[in-house]
Amino acid sequence: MRLIKHPVLCNYYVTYRCNATCHFCDIWEKPSPFIKLSEANQNLDALKRMGVKVVDFTGGEPLLHPQIAELLALAKQKQFITTLTTNGLRYPKFARQLKGLVDMLHFSLDASTAQAHNEIRGAACFEAIMESIPLALSLGERPDILFTVWNGNMSEIEAIWKNICLPNKLLLILNPIFGYNNIDSKEGLSLSALQDLKRWGRKKLVYVNDAFLKLREAGGNQIQKPVCKAGSSTVVIGPHNDLIVPCYHLGSKHYPLNNNLEEVYQSQEVQGLIAKEGRLEACQGCVINCYMQPSFAVNMNKYWFYALPSTFKYNFVKGTWRNLF
Repeated sequence: MRLIKHPVLCNYYVTYRCNATCHFCDIWEKPSPFIKLSEANQNLDALKRMGVKVVDFTGGEPLLHPQIAELLALAKQKQFITTLTTNGLRYPKFARQLKGLVDMLHFSLDASTAQAHNEIRGAACFEAIMESIPLALSLGERPDILFTVWNGNMSEIEAIWKNICLPNKLLLILNPIFGYNNIDSKEGLSLSALQDLKRWGRKKLVYVNDAFLKLREAGGNQIQKPVCKAGSSTVVIGPHNDLIVPCYHLGSKHYPLNNNLEEVYQSQEVQGLIAKEGRLEACQGCVINCYMQPSFAVNMNKYWFYALPSTFKYNFVKGTWRNLF
């Protein structure tokens, strides 16, 4: 049963540029401009009218955008919930400008040692995260630690939880790795690893979305009976000021906005593609977290119930539930 018929999330790619070269991402390989402040202002107004509640300023590395603080300030002025994930390399430079502008600030950390994490990220990100955590806390921020997990780094979870999250009272988000196109997802996650993640989700200051795990156990999205509502729950805007449909990772259609986001989104062609969400050949077996989380939120089915406890836990710990109403 569909609970919310309008999009609730915008994934706003402020640039595809990145200062890291993570093995599980290909965004950094793409040439890219930066989004323009004037165009973002118009798009945010349109998103507000469309019913969107959350804007995720993403990339690439979003802190490479020279006006990222101004973009976030615009979104906050328009009463959006804001999210941003960073590898930490530029956070110390922007920290004071960003203070109070990001509701859900995520620091990416995938291993407990500099050598292991920096090898994964292709840059000296570990040292930057270690510098960024006390800086953020001194400014009154409450960042989360976002851990992209696969079989090969499961053993790193405990050290990060005990040595970094618990002492600093930071939420540890365990984000299951996913593959797409030709991206290497390493060895993925075994069934035993999925069971371990469920157990981790019961611990203090650890967030694991059980719906992600249940979907993987079921073989991912099935095109004959799709779970994915990517196109109708999420608006994806790229740095070329284009609408990407049905989602960034699998979408091949890009529509120039020309200051007409609502008109483009409601066009017959775009709505026709959205109607095929989760049913395209490339959608078979998909477990891309970026789109499954909003999909679970707008449609009441078994995955909505699986996601409910972890969603409640996160929003209660962070206090973001207050902004949803």
